[in-house]
Amino acid sequence: MFCKQCGAQMADGSKFCPACGAGTGDTRLQQPPPQAQPVYAPQTNVSPKSRLAALLLCWFLGAFGIHRFYVGKVGTGLLWLFTLGLVGIGALVDFIMIIVGSFTDKQGCFVKNWTD
Repeated sequence: MFCKQCGAQMADGSKFCPACGAGTGDTRLQQPPPQAQPVYAPQTNVSPKSRLAALLLCWFLGAFGIHRFYVGKVGTGLLWLFTLGLVGIGALVDFIMIIVGSFTDKQGCFVKNWTD
């Protein structure tokens, strides 16, 4: 037996196509098969730097870019140093990014771990 929608081969007596999920007959009372849940994959791109240290450095010395030097971003650390954290707005944005866990280090790895 073949699916009328996508042409995939189906087992005889199947109510739904395994490839596209289309029904084979009267589908008014039938529900499509549940979709497979994604398997949790641990993050492999997590920085070894401490999120707590970055947060504290940003809170107390964010206008000077010390938290950026800590994670290896020397270029933007110098920019923060000479512009006082881009007039405070950049330091505030970095502080929020560190809190929510989206701040990255020089290699692009997320600074997620609260301790070293």
